[in-house]
Amino acid sequence: MHKTKQIIVIALVVVLMGVLMAQPIKGLVKRDKAEQEQQTNTSTETEAINLASVSSVAKQGLNASLVKEITDLEAALPASSGEERINLLKKLAGHWDDLAKPAPLGFSYEEIGKLESTYDNWLKAGDAFTAAYENLQDTLVAPALIEHAQQAYQKALDLNPKSLDAKTGLGTAIVNKGGAPMQGIAMLMEVVKEDPQNLKANMSLGMFSMRSRQFDKAVNRFKTVIEIQPSAEAWFYLATSYENIGLKAEAIKAFQQSKAIAADPSLSQFIDRKVDELSK
Repeated sequence: MHKTKQIIVIALVVVLMGVLMAQPIKGLVKRDKAEQEQQTNTSTETEAINLASVSSVAKQGLNASLVKEITDLEAALPASSGEERINLLKKLAGHWDDLAKPAPLGFSYEEIGKLESTYDNWLKAGDAFTAAYENLQDTLVAPALIEHAQQAYQKALDLNPKSLDAKTGLGTAIVNKGGAPMQGIAMLMEVVKEDPQNLKANMSLGMFSMRSRQFDKAVNRFKTVIEIQPSAEAWFYLATSYENIGLKAEAIKAFQQSKAIAADPSLSQFIDRKVDELSK
């Protein structure tokens, strides 16, 4: 299960790099008319994207018996209520978690949260929505998933105001939403002030530092992340940050670390080309 999720992340790292730095943090504050209209339409998009719609997409490519099992559970939902409905939704959530399908997993936990409003359920919903929009290349769907993530984390934080996990998720969603990015950054800074070794907050701040082209700050964030939990993704972003401030030797070492951990042919080929370029 963990290996499947890691492969999905690694396969998207290189693609995400282009998107990551496409729009500076400060540039998000002053949006043009088209962006404002898109923000206005987010609520409509959010309503259009639900458990049924993302489930339909997620089932594509699954074997027939598994699709039938999931479909049967979904078919039983409309007539269910109370504990029966919660149990059906938890079974669905289990399937989507096993299959590493975060979008329907998020909606499953969101529905569970509506019936059983606990901190854990809303945090799980938020985390799943975050994984869904971070791994999604469909820019039309992402805003709706970010909106759902923000709502879920807010509910989790309301139930547990001291939760750094909920605050981190909420801050990250607010920045990615684009309306008030500095509010989200401030929340993330509050988290690392209280917990300097917070993995998710440091990772998010590193990503946003890259997006705003503050690569020196990104280096410090990713070095902290790697001290806590080394990953191919963190090493890759550290290497890219080093590259952008002209530290070629450090970039090469970091790229090689990413390659060693990932053991992914596509990423390895990309890194080999980068190392060749940096070695000249």
